[in-house]
Amino acid sequence: MATRTSSIRNDYRCSIELNQAGKYCVRVQVHYPRHAWKLSVFFLAASFDRAMKKLEEGLDFLQRQEEKLWFWGVDRAEDMGFSAEFLKEAGLKLDRRTEFPRKSTSVSLAPERQVPAFVLGPMRRGLAESVEVARSVTAGD
Repeated sequence: MATRTSSIRNDYRCSIELNQAGKYCVRVQVHYPRHAWKLSVFFLAASFDRAMKKLEEGLDFLQRQEEKLWFWGVDRAEDMGFSAEFLKEAGLKLDRRTEFPRKSTSVSLAPERQVPAFVLGPMRRGLAESVEVARSVTAGD
């Protein structure tokens, strides 16, 4: 018999852009349906390849630590300092911006499962395309 949780999927939206300092800013917004909450994080990377490596590590962390993140981020919201420290261990920072870029890529994963490598390929291509579009627009200015 299939469990109810088999149909539940964590939804991740990811975007990437170059900031004014030439660093890649990767933003991740995750919706955890089991507790009906969202978490937004970001990190900076010096190169696109490093950004993709950190994204893979970050998604894996967010998948494995869902319960702890929810407990400290929502249930114990008055202690958001702990959540920020917990995220910092994984190289992530809380993203308090309310708007998320329209140009993003997304993936849905079963809770607490490892991020399969085959989902990262299309995500990497989608993020690379968004950076290339931004570069060509900037070059045309």
